[in-house]
Amino acid sequence: MADYSGIILRKRKLMGITQKEFAIILGMGESGERTVRGWENNEHTPSPKKLEMINALPDKAPFKDRKRKEKFSFIDLFAGIGGIRIPFQKLGGKCVFTSEFNKFSQKTYAANFHDVPKGDITQIAAADIPKHDILLAGFPCQAFSQAGLKQGFLDTRGTLFFDIQRILVHHQPKAFLLENVKQLRGHDKGKTLETITNVLKGEHTGSIQKKYPLSPEAREALENKLNYWIDFRVLRAGDFGVPQNRERIFIVGFNKDYYHGVDFDSVFKWPTPPKTPTRLGDILENSKKLDDKYTISKKLWDGHQRRKAEHKVKGNGFGYSLFNKDSVYANTISARYYKDGSEILIDQQAIGKLPRKLTPRECARLQGFPEEFIVDAVSNNQAYQQFGNSVSVPVIEAVAKKMTKCMEKAESLRTKKRKPKSA
Repeated sequence: MADYSGIILRKRKLMGITQKEFAIILGMGESGERTVRGWENNEHTPSPKKLEMINALPDKAPFKDRKRKEKFSFIDLFAGIGGIRIPFQKLGGKCVFTSEFNKFSQKTYAANFHDVPKGDITQIAAADIPKHDILLAGFPCQAFSQAGLKQGFLDTRGTLFFDIQRILVHHQPKAFLLENVKQLRGHDKGKTLETITNVLKGEHTGSIQKKYPLSPEAREALENKLNYWIDFRVLRAGDFGVPQNRERIFIVGFNKDYYHGVDFDSVFKWPTPPKTPTRLGDILENSKKLDDKYTISKKLWDGHQRRKAEHKVKGNGFGYSLFNKDSVYANTISARYYKDGSEILIDQQAIGKLPRKLTPRECARLQGFPEEFIVDAVSNNQAYQQFGNSVSVPVIEAVAKKMTKCMEKAESLRTKKRKPKSA
């Protein structure tokens, strides 16, 4: 029997993760931790496929949180691949907890941060989450999006907002940032966003307990009212230097009980979009040097053109979208991009080829991820879904700078609540 124990132990130690976390990023089941332990004790040998996966795991993570004095702590919920974490960590924050349900996203996250997210947040008690200064959450958007059924809180993905609420109730962090699709603003004629802001402000929470399918802990949390100053704004990625017409709503909150006496209407300012000119060619790779697998087939191209022509006859604008290096920006990339790439196809007429899809690296650039971000920890199809579900990093960074600056100023302005005099 070959001795792989040293190789596996070295890899795991370099990544700084537990045997259980190592098993998670290898896609192993409940017995995974025991299996990894057996490998390291040289009791049995990994299969050739598993060994290939182990060797492919990066020894170094480009965004591993280095040991340094932190300016603030934060948690990263519904973390995806870490697009919200990167700017806050860059500004001196320390991530003390992260949660992400999707196993493929967990793998990409682990490759880049050497930090394996915990799983289903609905199964994690608020008491098991460390204390933190800022809560970050790009909570699931399908329940509110144009592409989904827009069932809102009646969709179980929509009720995940109340898991954020129960964590806020338990820990009372100084601030939070929530991100979602811009359709949240108008969902159910604005009533959904009104419910969310009311819950965060601590207003009108009683009727919600009976109306929606919530967990027992979430129901109990609604009895404890929050007291946050709230504001929200829709920001567009294309206005922050990346060539993508992506609009998202951002909701920020600051704890009025902690920042007692602070006028956040004056202290907090949203970032002013720089509106730097953008050009799609700035993020594109050389089409001549790319693998032909990115070029769509004639059958798919014919289907795209036929469907677009049919939609045109009906008087609507649905169908594929073709761009080139001189395009100012591309459409919003979605999680379904892997299926046919129709929302963003790159014209290749100049080199005599049919249009092509973006590469995973181009998708990362389109979302403003740093160049050192590892994109190939998973298959291309999974990478497409991950970047389609992710955030525009430059937008997050602009908001993060304003939030942390606001918190610094508010810290100097806050007054401690006086205890009421005893009778």
